Parts: sequence; C-alpha cells; structure tokens
Amino acid sequence: MYNSKSPTINLHGETRDTVTFPLNDFINDNYKLHIEYIGVIHGYSSTILKNKVHELLKKNSQVDSFKVDLFNPGLTIVKLKKH
Repeated sequence: MYNSKSPTINLHGETRDTVTFPLNDFINDNYKLHIEYIGVIHGYSSTILKNKVHELLKKNSQVDSFKVDLFNPGLTIVKLKKH
C-alpha cells in the first residue's frame, strides 16, 4: 500500500519531452529493490505532463497498475509488478 514513506519522484519542471528517462529510471530502480508502490508527482495545473506520465506507465512492463490519488490529483500512485 502506498503511504508517505513510499518512494516518490517529483517531476515538476520536466516536460513531456524530458520526462521519459527520469521516470523509467525511477521505476526500474524501485522494481530492482522489490518496492511494491511508488508515487509520481506530476502536478495538476496542466494535464499535459500527467497524460505523458500515464502514457509511459501504460507502456512500461514493470508497472502492474496505476491510479490518480483520490485526495491529491497531482499524484499518481503506481503499483509495480512482483518478480
């Protein structure tokens, strides 16, 4: 379960063109560490970055599922696959 101690990446300042490598590296690092839940902060003022993050999450084979946090729409909670 995701909580305040779960690893989280803050992507503020990234663009849809620069977000791919930091996000995929973060996912890969946590997958190797057998972390089950991670957080991705993309902000909620513009949906451009959120949409790109969700597009990348859908394509990543290490991602089991993801959803926007109910109480913070600027955060996406990601569940990584077990291995």
